[in-house]
Formats: sequence, structure tokens, C-alpha cells
Amino acid sequence: MIVVNILIGLVGLGFVVFVHELGHMLAAKAVGIEVEAFSIGWGRKLVGYTWKGTDYRLSIFPVGGYCKMKGEQSYASALENGDDAIPHEKGGFYAASPWRRIVTLLAGPIANILLAILILSIVWWIGFSVESYENRIVLASDYGTTTESPADEAGLQTGDIVTAIDGTPVESYTDLQQIVAQNALTELTFEITRDGRRLEIPVTPELVTETGSGFIGVYPWVEPVVATVVDGSAADRVGFEPGDRVVSVGDVSIAHVWEFRERMERALAESGAAGTVLVARDGSRVSLDVDTSLEALNEGMNFATLTLPTPDYNLFQAIGRGTVESFRILTVSVRSLRLLFQGVELRSAVAGPVRISYFIGDVATSGFQIGFGTGLRSLFNFLALLSVVLFFMNLLPIPVLDGGQILLAVVEWIRGKAPHPRTIYRYQLAGSVVVFALLFFALFGDILFLAGR
Repeated sequence: MIVVNILIGLVGLGFVVFVHELGHMLAAKAVGIEVEAFSIGWGRKLVGYTWKGTDYRLSIFPVGGYCKMKGEQSYASALENGDDAIPHEKGGFYAASPWRRIVTLLAGPIANILLAILILSIVWWIGFSVESYENRIVLASDYGTTTESPADEAGLQTGDIVTAIDGTPVESYTDLQQIVAQNALTELTFEITRDGRRLEIPVTPELVTETGSGFIGVYPWVEPVVATVVDGSAADRVGFEPGDRVVSVGDVSIAHVWEFRERMERALAESGAAGTVLVARDGSRVSLDVDTSLEALNEGMNFATLTLPTPDYNLFQAIGRGTVESFRILTVSVRSLRLLFQGVELRSAVAGPVRISYFIGDVATSGFQIGFGTGLRSLFNFLALLSVVLFFMNLLPIPVLDGGQILLAVVEWIRGKAPHPRTIYRYQLAGSVVVFALLFFALFGDILFLAGR
């Protein structure tokens, strides 16, 4: 399955890179820079066709692609020959004026952000449903976790209903998870309902160094209503049926799933058996004698979730929502970069191409196990996320990226003179050290990740 996930992911990653390079090619041609080759894939050329001076080719490794512009090697030649300036050849990249180069370089990242907006707009236009839990919380410290969490320190309580965070409505536990995960070390204002009263409580999520996400130490409030029971499982043998609502374990009333599990564990620890579980079924009460472990029960049955459909958007509303979601992801990307300098474990949090490919494939295959539509939506959402990240990362002022080349073009535009090739070399050398350091951590993390899998 790992190999299948990686192969699926490589195709998805390759598509995002292909769109990026396509943006460069279209912009280059529009501003008069000649494109010598545009390839789908890398490596040795398999087939190709030359049209209007550009060799369109399919290469042996059909993942991603590249756009080769005329004169891109002029810088290397100038450095090798000790020239004081990069030689200009008609139609070449370095012969173009700075603004033309900036437009060409910007086009790749812009193509990625437009792809993300397109994907997310289509997803929201078609519509989908999310399986989640209600926006009521349970403190982890009340059920097994001994350490004090940000939720405890802030004064949140089990049973609180979170209605909004920093003014953003919270309609489900998924909404809460998403906002918290994206705002590590940032104070958030939780608007809650407690015993009929509305309160505002500031909460600052902790940073999970392995992932870079935020954490406050809460579980979702899960009603103890059985949704499914696996045939032949321990839960089936005990007598649980879909629709049963757990009322009590022994003589202790049960309000939510975490109480049910804690009471089961306590009974097993005290007597080796959970004893009697009372469930409500079709208007009556049924007693079940449980003689199995909690782990076996958990494997054999699931508790009910909420099915939350998205709003019925028209095309223009969907485009608006897709745009908003794309720039929300961009905001998260900017924050994530800051967290790299605040204690995040680079080995775990910075993923290389192997792990990214695996994640894309894993998201897709997990979704397809639920349904074809869910699989496609999961895959598209991940590709949109990756597109936005590529947009942001490529605009960073690092020499080997588009942003570094844009910075050089801006400096040339302001000075009216191109930097000396040796100056460019030193700039690129410094940036390459940063990039290769990140690649080392990413690839090392990829290897450990796959070994762990």
C-alpha cells in the first residue's frame, strides 16, 4: 500500500508542478522570451514535437516537468569565463528587461494559486458532507490525561459549547480542530455557552513540535449512540445493536462516550469484568452483560457522528468561497514558516517529496475506501493545499527559487544595472546552503517516516 500511495502521490505532485511550469512558459512567450523546450516529466526525451521554436516533449519519468528558456545558461558561462556581465542573446531570459523576467517568474506561482482557487471552487460548487461531532467539548484532563492543558489553564470546562473562535463561527468539532491546529502560540478568544450563559475566554494553543500544529487538550463530546456494529465482533456477541444509546455502566449514568470508556476501564480494573451495560433501544431498556475488554468493544462498534452538508452555493458563491479558502491556507503557510523558528522539530514537520507523495496518495486511498466522491474530494483538497504552499514557498527570496530570481530582477530594475555574476554567485551559494539544509532534514525525516511505516 505504501508503494501505491507514493505512486498516486507522485502523479498528483507532478500535476501541480506541471501547472507551475506551464505558467512560466505561457508568460515567457507572452513577453518575448523564447522557450526552447517544455517537457512533461524529467529525464531522457521519449517523444516530442517542435512548434514555433519550442520542443514540446514527453520525458521518461512522467512526473512534473520543466520549462527551459533560451539563455538560462548564460549566467553559468559568464561565471566560468570570468565575465563582468551576463551575455545577452536575442530572445534570451537575461536579455529581457527586468519587468519581463519578473512577469515570467511570477507566472509559475500565480498559476499555482489560480489552480488552488479553481479546485476549491469546484469542490464547494459541487458540495459535500463532513462527518464530525457537535461543538461541545470534553476536557482531556477529566478523562485520563493528568497534565494540565491550555484548556485547563484558560478555564474551559467539560460540557462547554464553543460557538465561535475569534469571531469565526464554530458549528462542529471539526471547525474547532481546524482553527486550533492553525493557530499554535496565538491567543484565541473562545465564545462559549455554559449553563445558558455566554462567556468569552482567551485560550492560547500549545505548539506540537512534531507537527507544528496547535493543541489545547480537549475531546469532542460524543453522544454514546451506537452507529455500526461489526458482525461477529465482541460488541456483536455482547448484543450491541445500531441505534443503542448507552444509559449506564453498572449504576453509573453515562452522558458521553468518554464517560462510557472510563467507567468500562475502571470496572475492568476493579473486577476484571465490566458487568452490566444498560442501553435504550426502541423505547425500552435492555441490559447487556459485558465480558470482554474495552479494546475489543472499540474495534467492534462505532458511535454516531453528525453529517454536516455544505451550503448550496451557486457558481459565483463557490468561486468566492474557493478564493477565501485558498488565502486562508496561504495565511496558515506564512504562520507555519514562523513556527519553524519557535521549536518545531524540522525532522518531523518538514516533509520531503517522498513523504508529500505518500500523504497525497494516503489521503486519496483513504477517501476512496469511503466512497469515490470522498476520495476525489480528499485528493483535490490536498492538491489545492499543495498548490498554495508552492505559491508561497516559490516566492520566498531564496536564490534557487522564483522569489530569489525576482529579487535580483528588482535590484537590477532599481539600479539600472545587473549585479556582477560573482555577486549573484555568492547570493545563490548562501541560499543554496539553506535549501540543502532543509532538504537534508526533509529527506532524513522521509526515511525515518517510511521506516516507521
